[in-house]
Amino acid sequence: MNNETMMQYFEWYLPNDGLWWKRCAAKAENMAALGITQVWLPPAYKGTSQEDVGYGVYDMYDLGEFDQKGTIRTKYGTKEEYIEAVKAFHDAGIKVLADIVLNHRMGGDEVEDVTAVTDDPQNRNEQISGEQRIKARTKFTFPGRKGKYSDFIWDSSCFTGTDWDEESKSTSQIYRFAGKHWAPDTDTEFGNYDYLMGMDVDYSNRKVVRETRQWLRWYLKQTGVDGFRLDAVKHISAPFYRDMLKYVRTQTGSALPTVGEYWSGDIGKLLHYLDSVDNEMSLFDVSLHYNFFTASQAGADYDLRHILDNTILKERPQNAVTFVDNHDTQHGQSLQSFVEDWFKPHCYAIILLRKDGLPCVFYSDYYGNPVKNFPPVLNLGKLIKLRRFYAYGEQEDYLEDPHLIGWVRRGDEEHENSGMAVTMSNDQSGSIRMFMGKAFAGKEFSDAMQFCPETVTIDKEGWGTFPCEAQRVSIWVQQEAFEQLITTD
Repeated sequence: MNNETMMQYFEWYLPNDGLWWKRCAAKAENMAALGITQVWLPPAYKGTSQEDVGYGVYDMYDLGEFDQKGTIRTKYGTKEEYIEAVKAFHDAGIKVLADIVLNHRMGGDEVEDVTAVTDDPQNRNEQISGEQRIKARTKFTFPGRKGKYSDFIWDSSCFTGTDWDEESKSTSQIYRFAGKHWAPDTDTEFGNYDYLMGMDVDYSNRKVVRETRQWLRWYLKQTGVDGFRLDAVKHISAPFYRDMLKYVRTQTGSALPTVGEYWSGDIGKLLHYLDSVDNEMSLFDVSLHYNFFTASQAGADYDLRHILDNTILKERPQNAVTFVDNHDTQHGQSLQSFVEDWFKPHCYAIILLRKDGLPCVFYSDYYGNPVKNFPPVLNLGKLIKLRRFYAYGEQEDYLEDPHLIGWVRRGDEEHENSGMAVTMSNDQSGSIRMFMGKAFAGKEFSDAMQFCPETVTIDKEGWGTFPCEAQRVSIWVQQEAFEQLITTD
């Protein structure tokens, strides 16, 4: 089996030119040649405007097909172009994960008079007002679609609350609709973090659950995607997702690979959530991301021996989708925590070249981001190729020094010239003596990153002493592998 590698194939600041799906299709074969086996594409359905990145959900049946919200296409293109992009990835042997946002709706077509109470924004378990009448944009009739695919009309009975009263124009309140209750098994931040934004979908309403399940089956059939990236799962009842995924897998017979975004650095919460959904999904390893971010900020004050502590990768590796950054951590976003450039190669070496976890490469880290003036991560393409061809076999860690750590992968028979030694420093230069195995005795290893010009020869007992330059990462591979990488670089 070859290593799986995912790429988040979008970022927040893409141009609103409607050409994204075409660009995806044009790059599919390049991604496959690089070693990408899965792509996570942005939300494909109609948002509140053409500029919407995809998280201001209006109509999930409109994939760029109907004249709604002042546009037929979405920011990324038309329905036909989206389906063609999915097919292009499939033709290249790449699975496609669709970004699914089920937490909220925005941009309703009509206003309804709704009875509501206000809850304390800092503690949603505490009601701070009596009942009052508000005008909420809770009626979704989708006039441009005219009932095609589904005649379901969303109204106030489908939602739990909102933060917007059309009459007072206030966004400082959290309005909970009378007779409704926040889901009790969401994240405990703010007492209860069921409410996030827009019109909060009420999944205690059986007709809403039926409609959502029907839409999921429709979406899979229409688009042919392989699985899902689930947005903002900590704001929705865990049993809803557990039961939904089991239902869709049973109905479709699909393995339906799924990864959820539970944004918390608290490993206890992440593991509890995985237990609550019966491990029906993986989770992005947000705790590992924060370790990376902290280490990049701290420099030589960070102890590299602990960089995997309190992470899904360490505690539940089979459920870990590892990443360095994403669209939410970019500069200017609400979860901004962008890892410093100097440390990104270290992070990518950790997620790409170790045996556990499914790594997810960020589009902007691979291509760069001219809008925010960020260059591509140094040697990232080479690191992905190293994972594809050579990061196999038994792993052993060398974590004796707080500022100079390493590990070896001893290769396997299936992958020619596989096996490697990794050294990384966040302070001064140095070297680590590591055991590659007697099968490598007499073999010469070279630094694929080309920071260290010398070669390392494995002694007759299977040991080698592998250098690393200050604040660098070196990936030591057999000479044959090194020459192949340099030739194709």
